[in-house]
Amino acid sequence: MVYLTLTQIKQHLNIDSTESSENTYLEQLGDVAEQAVERHLDTDLEDVMAENNGELPKPIIQAMLLLVGNFYNTRENVVFGSVQTVPYSFEYLLDFYKNYKPNKCKQDC
Repeated sequence: MVYLTLTQIKQHLNIDSTESSENTYLEQLGDVAEQAVERHLDTDLEDVMAENNGELPKPIIQAMLLLVGNFYNTRENVVFGSVQTVPYSFEYLLDFYKNYKPNKCKQDC
């Protein structure tokens, strides 16, 4: 993980900071969340930080934590019961920072 810390993740998930049995799994979820957010924004998070005085905006951090929480609580791709999207969550937080400019082709197009 580059942008999240294990402490942030544990606080978000209400996991005791001294509990270490899932540290590796939580770090893996943090890595996945960071990569997913970069892909969703279609820009490097380093570029976002450069535009914000070297800091990652709090809405982006919160969006990553929401993803971690979702992945932690839903460990399979099937959920039984009623599923609803929470308004003003992941996509809402990230859409402020999304790169809507067309990407330059890095290879022969």
